[in-house]
Amino acid sequence: MSLSRIAVTGVRNLHPVTLIPSPRINILYGENGSGKTSLLEAIHLLGLGRSFRSLRLAPVITHQLDGCTVFGEVLRADGRRSAVGVARERQGGEARIRIDGENVRSAAELAAALPLQLINPDSFRLLEGAPKLRRQFLDWGVFHVEPRFIGAWQRLQQALRQRNSWLRHGTLDAALRAAWDRELVAAAEEIDQYRRSYIQVLKPVFQAVLDRLIALDDLQLSYYRGWDRERPLADVLDASIERDRQLGHTQAGPQRADLRLRLAGHNAVEILSRGQQKLVVAALRIAQGRLLSEAKRSQCIYLVDDLPSELDEQHRQALCQLLEQLECQVFITCVDSEVLQAVWREQTPVSMFHVEHGSITQATTPRE
Repeated sequence: MSLSRIAVTGVRNLHPVTLIPSPRINILYGENGSGKTSLLEAIHLLGLGRSFRSLRLAPVITHQLDGCTVFGEVLRADGRRSAVGVARERQGGEARIRIDGENVRSAAELAAALPLQLINPDSFRLLEGAPKLRRQFLDWGVFHVEPRFIGAWQRLQQALRQRNSWLRHGTLDAALRAAWDRELVAAAEEIDQYRRSYIQVLKPVFQAVLDRLIALDDLQLSYYRGWDRERPLADVLDASIERDRQLGHTQAGPQRADLRLRLAGHNAVEILSRGQQKLVVAALRIAQGRLLSEAKRSQCIYLVDDLPSELDEQHRQALCQLLEQLECQVFITCVDSEVLQAVWREQTPVSMFHVEHGSITQATTPRE
């Protein structure tokens, strides 16, 4: 899967632009603030309906414009072409999504149509940030390899909303509360099983990728399901009912799950340098890409912002070689294009784009 054409209007400082990218490696270079990351943000908007740089929509839209649009023509592994478009308005509201001419209301359909992986200077937040970020990482992988996951996740969210409303306001009778608890437990156990199965296949792939990037023999990846592993969730919910009522929300369940990375018995983020953290996160995301490729016989698209930062030449080359071997489409930003020109094999298609003051022009490569 790759984007064969991208059209962007109204995203930050970018001038309206239409690009014909390479199906493999695309390097966007230019000074800081020129608009390189804004193009990655536009592609992220196309795949997920939201920015990775801001929770607020207003900063994403070009000043004095009412909205932004991103269109992409997707070339699928079987040769079919698909059209995907996303529009956002400054006044807010849901994203307007169209896939192959049809309106789509679910962002999940968008994510399935254009799976993306992001590696950027904030990648270390996956390790040191809140558990929610690691759950999102985990569930991205489960969602793309297990079709039944989204249904179980939606049932869980509905059951949690009902239970938490009762905890705050006492609006359910005993029979209804018991029914929603049963639904919560059933969805939770299903989600936990999907996550466990995914982690079992992710671990060896992650370790193999990590070994290609950096030697961290004592790094351990583990999964916490969100409640005591020795007790059924139904028992945990019953035992914690008074505390849950005091707090106004459910404390135990898959909504509290986490991925944990430890090095020599310690939280890995306390020991690893920023460069090492970037390589660990890159290994996690590349491993996910490999699993998606095996499950769907298709590839995700990688967005790599400021790849050279915090990496020496040896590790830059190792990361580029792994991305190249995925045989998927990659968009990479950097300030100096020369540091990334000589790391690709001769037969790998590479396109270079110079970004300056919001304008993007295709540049010749040393091979041409």
